[in-house]
Amino acid sequence: QVQLVESGGGSVQAGGSLRLSCAVSAYTYRGSYMGWFRQAPGKEREGVAVINGVGFTLYAESVKGRFTISQDNAKNTLYLQMNSLKPEDTAMYYCAAGRVFALRKEYFNTWGQGTQVTVSS
Repeated sequence: QVQLVESGGGSVQAGGSLRLSCAVSAYTYRGSYMGWFRQAPGKEREGVAVINGVGFTLYAESVKGRFTISQDNAKNTLYLQMNSLKPEDTAMYYCAAGRVFALRKEYFNTWGQGTQVTVSS
């Protein structure tokens, strides 16, 4: 049973914007901290942003001021608005649900299939 489905990835030039969406099953959404992670080829999966049920957020230093995580509780949907994109943002982006408010992949146990973001210079 699919629980997290990402969409919105694509190819953009540096300085451009993309908005990722993640549709979450109600069972998974309820009581979970939601986050976005990314993994570039040959690199470890890293936390990008996390949000809790009342809107508190955490961001990786590399994306602060450029990316915004948000959620629509009525639609069980998570978003990641990405502005001022850089080539180093190129990666597969994953939506995830977990039980700890932290940017650590070890604390997230439900993952989507990922959506590719490619930023060209």
